[in-house]
Parts: sequence; structure tokens; C-alpha cells
Amino acid sequence: MGNVADIFTERLLRDAGITEGMSVIDIGCGRGDVSFMVARLVNEHGRVLGIDRDALSIIAARKRVDECGFTNIVFEEGDFEMASVNDAVFDAVVGRRVLMYQPNAADAMRMLSRVVRPGGLVVFQEHDATVGPVSLVPMPLHARVRNWIWETVQREGSDVNIGFHLESVLTETGFRVEEVRAQAVVQTPTQSHPIADIVRLMLPRILGNGVATEAEVEIETLQQRLTAERAEAKTTYIDELIFGAWARKR
Repeated sequence: MGNVADIFTERLLRDAGITEGMSVIDIGCGRGDVSFMVARLVNEHGRVLGIDRDALSIIAARKRVDECGFTNIVFEEGDFEMASVNDAVFDAVVGRRVLMYQPNAADAMRMLSRVVRPGGLVVFQEHDATVGPVSLVPMPLHARVRNWIWETVQREGSDVNIGFHLESVLTETGFRVEEVRAQAVVQTPTQSHPIADIVRLMLPRILGNGVATEAEVEIETLQQRLTAERAEAKTTYIDELIFGAWARKR
């Protein structure tokens, strides 16, 4: 079973109408996780262009293409501005956890609208810190870890409330919103979310922004300590909300 974010993403893409034969940009593609989802949905009759400004991520994504044998994906280094000057017009643009990092999400969407055909789709998934942490019994370690993640993101200038802003951003930039949905990231004594893995990936950013020290994080034992705290509390913990939305170009 995949993690909750991936399950949410695939359902969002399917429900929005990403389907066989479409041409799609995955903006802020990273190592290509969403790009590969889209490639399977559009199959060999469609095409996917993954764009990310991080050169190392693009190198990793291209290596995955070679290993998996996909023939309908191309990865290019770039950003929203690079995507907006693409000569081609696409059926859809998708993105996950990317608008939150833009200095102005509305300006970013205006650039993307140039490469979406009339009636074409934009599909975005964003994580949001507005709600949480929530539990019936206090979970101080969970709350502390959550703060490390979101305080880091906020210090980097990101919009930690992007989920609640998503509909207005799309509407403001001329798209007709068809659906907005949200799902909580839930952890129970027996089911977890890979929070410790996320902290491990973010650790240089957490340390660099002065949010926590290596001694405070204790990354090698973090997952075990989180699991033990939930088991002792014997209750459910809600960390954040995942928002998804799709809209059409007028």
C-alpha cells in the first residue's frame, strides 16, 4: 500500500480527467514521482514533460526513465518561466507541493496558463499547515517534529496556508475551478506516515534555518520514538491537510 500522499495524488489525477493520449507538464517534478503516475495514465499515446529547477533531481529522474524503460517522458531543468515559453500547447499541467514555494502563486499560474490549451486542465496538490496538530491526548514529540518541518518551510518564505488559498489563486488567474478537496494526514497506533523520512530529507534545511539541532532531532531513533509515543497514547493523531484541486482554462 502506498503512502497517503501518493494515493491522494493518483485519485486526484484520475478524477480530474488525466487520461490516455494527453500531453501533460509536471511542474516542479523533482525526481519524477508524479510524472511517472501521469505517464501511466496517458500511456504510450500521450506524453509528459517534467520540469524542475534542481539539476540533481532532473539527473535522478532521467536515470529512472532509463531504468524503467518509459518512452513517453522527458525531463528538463527549468521553472515556471521556462514552462511558460514552451513552444507546445499542452492538455494539462499538474504539480504537487510546488505552488506553496512560489513567491507569488497567482503570477506562477498566469505563466502556466500560456501553455494550457483552451479547456485544458490544471491539477494541483498542496499540503497545508493551517489545521493541526490534533489529538485527544497530547503528543509532544509529534507536535515538535511537525513544528520543525513547517517552521523550516515558513522561514524559507513559503505559503504554509496554500491549501486554503488554492481556489482563490486558480480563480484569480482565470481558471474555472471544478473541484477542491482535502484529506487529513492521519496516524494511529498501528498506521503511520513517513514523517521521520521527511525529516531526514529536510534535515540540512532544518539545521540551516536554525529550527533544530542534530542533537534535538536524533534522526536515527526518531521513527521509533514517534511510534512509541503513538502506542502509549493509544489514540489518533492528525498532522496536516492535503488539498487537491483541478480547474479548466476558460
